[in-house]
Amino acid sequence: MTLKRAFWVVGILGLIPFLWAVYVRFFVHPDASNLGSVVPWGLHVAQYIYFVGLSAGSFLLSSLVYVFGMKRFEPIGRLAVFTAIVTLLLALLTIGLDIGHIDRFWHVFVFVNPTSPMAWMIWLYTLYLVLLIAEFWFLMRSDLVIAGRVPGMRGWVSRVLSIGSRDTSEGRITRDMRWVRILATIGVPLAVMFHGGVGALFGVLASRPFWNSGMFPIIFLVSALASGGALLVVASAIFQQGWKAHRAMILDLGKIVLGLLLLDILFQISEALIGLYGSDPGFVASFELVVAGPYWYVFWFLQIGVGFVVPVILLATPFRRDPRAVILACGAVVIGFVGVRLNIVIPGLSPEEIRGITQSVTDPRMASSYFPSAWEWILSFGIGAVGLVLFALGDYFLPMTRHLPPTATQD
Repeated sequence: MTLKRAFWVVGILGLIPFLWAVYVRFFVHPDASNLGSVVPWGLHVAQYIYFVGLSAGSFLLSSLVYVFGMKRFEPIGRLAVFTAIVTLLLALLTIGLDIGHIDRFWHVFVFVNPTSPMAWMIWLYTLYLVLLIAEFWFLMRSDLVIAGRVPGMRGWVSRVLSIGSRDTSEGRITRDMRWVRILATIGVPLAVMFHGGVGALFGVLASRPFWNSGMFPIIFLVSALASGGALLVVASAIFQQGWKAHRAMILDLGKIVLGLLLLDILFQISEALIGLYGSDPGFVASFELVVAGPYWYVFWFLQIGVGFVVPVILLATPFRRDPRAVILACGAVVIGFVGVRLNIVIPGLSPEEIRGITQSVTDPRMASSYFPSAWEWILSFGIGAVGLVLFALGDYFLPMTRHLPPTATQD
């Protein structure tokens, strides 16, 4: 079974529990999670910021091609923008199913509150998504026109997505690429602002010492670049046979991922040392939960072992010359960052803001301990399956691996 076929099988099978979990969420048991008053954010918020980071990182790395003109990364350009779209949609789907009263999302646009970091984040998400779709359309427009002449479902989808466009002249392609460059240039600060805003949403919470830091927006950005770059390497391996067709590009991306990973761990160590030296009881309690709490293995095995030690061994030794080792290392980074996100969200909330409150109130929701319910796990894996299906559909229907002639990328 090829990797692409495995994508289809796993994705389609995963849609079954996903649809069941959505049904339970809206029609059977709206409070099917194990969240409570002390820990109101859990697995799905961690998954949400994980996908947001993948989106921002993928898009920012696409700017190496469309803003800075680095031709050696051009084979992954379209895939990077598509990855940014898919992972952003997964992030919005995750948080949309996690929060209550999703039907009120429009309030943030009608009842404007410019002092709210969350409002700014949602406005930036909206602009970012529109920009991503527009840039991706200009990237594919000419190829969609050509593909639309083919009979069958693929041709019909291409004709719909081309929105009536018929021009495939070199002049029109040149104008398309000019628009791509403009949108990509605008998107760089936009992506920095929206994902930095996610970090700021955590960093401004003075009541949570584990998060309350000016370093959080920067850490979120560096983490996004490292995880997004790693995901692009894996995506290229699956959809472009990157270890064969784009060997040099894979090796170069591996070097970038290694540098970003080392920078990220440096920032995280600095943040931890500063917090521990300050001896804030809330920070120390959260840190102890990370390294020695009930779920210590998430930190030591998933975050450090899989997400850091394995990639460094493969990317900083002679293994780095083998594209298959680079792909394996980047896969480990993508998996390891799940632990990073979990260790940001849950330990930061678990310490009591008011000491003794969990003992003074007899209620299962008033607990400082948290472990996701079966429903939460099923929904999370189901959302991952949705992502697999979206990637598979994109590879099947869209001209993801076709590239414009060199003259078309010039102004």
